[in-house]
Amino acid sequence: MVDRDTDWDGVRLHVVTGKGGTGKTTVAAALALALASGGRKVLLVEVEGRQGIAQIFDLPPLPYEERRIAVAPGGGDVYALAIDPEEAMLEYMEMFYGMRRAGRALTRMGIVDFATTVAPGFRDVLVTGKTTEAVRRKDRNGRRVYDAVVLDAPPTGRITRFLNVTKEVAGLAKVGPIKNHSDLVSGVVKSPETAVHFVTLLEEMPVQETLDGIAELREAGLPAGGVFVNMVRESQLPQAVLDTAVKGRFDVGELALGLKAAGLADGAADASKAAEALLEEIVEHARRTELELKEREALVETGTPRYELNLLADGVDLAGLYELAESMRNQGAA
Repeated sequence: MVDRDTDWDGVRLHVVTGKGGTGKTTVAAALALALASGGRKVLLVEVEGRQGIAQIFDLPPLPYEERRIAVAPGGGDVYALAIDPEEAMLEYMEMFYGMRRAGRALTRMGIVDFATTVAPGFRDVLVTGKTTEAVRRKDRNGRRVYDAVVLDAPPTGRITRFLNVTKEVAGLAKVGPIKNHSDLVSGVVKSPETAVHFVTLLEEMPVQETLDGIAELREAGLPAGGVFVNMVRESQLPQAVLDTAVKGRFDVGELALGLKAAGLADGAADASKAAEALLEEIVEHARRTELELKEREALVETGTPRYELNLLADGVDLAGLYELAESMRNQGAA
């Protein structure tokens, strides 16, 4: 069974990661819609420069500014932000050094690219810093501007390094603005206000990456959230039929007779040929279902909440996103 008793009410920052090809950005977008339902305001952030959010919502490329992109069920609003490291660098220099104009000159000289190449962790500090600033931001009345922030983060393989900014900048600065900034970011990321969710498929490699990612997060003292099992295909056959197929006990002759009696085959030879082809499909389906069950059991052992999202028959479009968001709400993920 899928876990349904998780309460994310105290979580402000939802970080979504996953192996490439698992639908990480799709799940992040649907989660933002689900969290915004009922009149809340949610910011959806991407940091990899792929403009994945714009593609999913069928929008032009997003600029480096927060703008509303969707209305959630019940009147909530989803805003989006595509973080540009260079622009984040300029904000950083203005915030801590009052050097925005000088920063633009440095950008033209390629200093930003040089700095983030020499110290890759600094780029992560910039983009996570912008995200956590949105989490902490308050209006004139002292209320949080956003009820939640959803971060479409880098893939599972580098999520721990991406979030563990204090360790990443330890060699860059022991004191000063960079150190203070990374400590501020780390304070949000490692707090109960943050949850890191994993997106996976019921396949060996993405599940193993998820297991490894959860273990690495916990070792680094970072907060693991839930696991979204994406593109789930429900079996259309009874378990007894699947068990019989896996054990190789299906009677192809009996199946051929059934096809002939149902008018699905012309003659004994045609019925036998059709039965053999059908049996091959049934056995393959049964074996895949058995493997998926083992992957589910491995995910259960992590002790993290799980949410299953069915494969969208018509592919991922705006209607599909709302369908996934509703599924998330029904399962208690938002």
